[in-house]
Amino acid sequence: MRRGTWRAWGLATLIAVTTAGCGVLPPLPEPVPSEITPSGAAGLEPALGSDPLSPDGFDAVQRMAVRVRNVGCDELSTGSGFAIDKHTLITNKHVVADSSNLQVSTYDGRDIDVGTAATAALADLAIVRTRDALPSFPELAEADPEQGDDVTIIGYPSGGELTISSGLVIGSTRDPLNANLGEVLVTDAKVEPGSSGSAALDSQGRVIGVVYAKTADDDSLLVPISTVREMLSDSAAFEDVTTCTGS
Repeated sequence: MRRGTWRAWGLATLIAVTTAGCGVLPPLPEPVPSEITPSGAAGLEPALGSDPLSPDGFDAVQRMAVRVRNVGCDELSTGSGFAIDKHTLITNKHVVADSSNLQVSTYDGRDIDVGTAATAALADLAIVRTRDALPSFPELAEADPEQGDDVTIIGYPSGGELTISSGLVIGSTRDPLNANLGEVLVTDAKVEPGSSGSAALDSQGRVIGVVYAKTADDDSLLVPISTVREMLSDSAAFEDVTTCTGS
């Protein structure tokens, strides 16, 4: 893909949520200070049904998005994810970290029974296996998008209703949270806390990346699909999540 001329931002430019994971590679840095307050959810729109062939008004692209609730030992957090087959979904490592109980629900409020979860040592990615079948899953793009390409992000900011945010791929940069990952994508599609783990789609509805952070300028950062594909093909790239235990 053509790369922009972006320079890496420092951690101070990020408004992101992330946690360190264990593995042979260096862990992610400590979370960005919680006193940084995210801006309002401008630019996010309710994901109203658009498929006339769907009885409930949701098309296949919207059905693949799931809400993730992480009931931890100390707090409850929410994120997003998306199915890649009938029993596998992708989300962020920081969405499932320090979990006592992971809860997954679909666009229509149906709870999905979770089996196992594993996180990547290199990127902010996690795989969740489910016992129940997931409603729908999209196609993964073969290659990363180019600067100027359309992007649509579908997820559950703040654990609320399903939303759609549209924009453009505006460049790439070195990952400001983990230099070992390499290049990540930058888009101007709006995201908010809870959007972490959302699928970013191209104009044909194919996944081109996974949302994992936002910048102080309200741009969104994506793990590119090339990285996702590379890690999914490596059986050693993920390790089982260590669940927390209450006191």
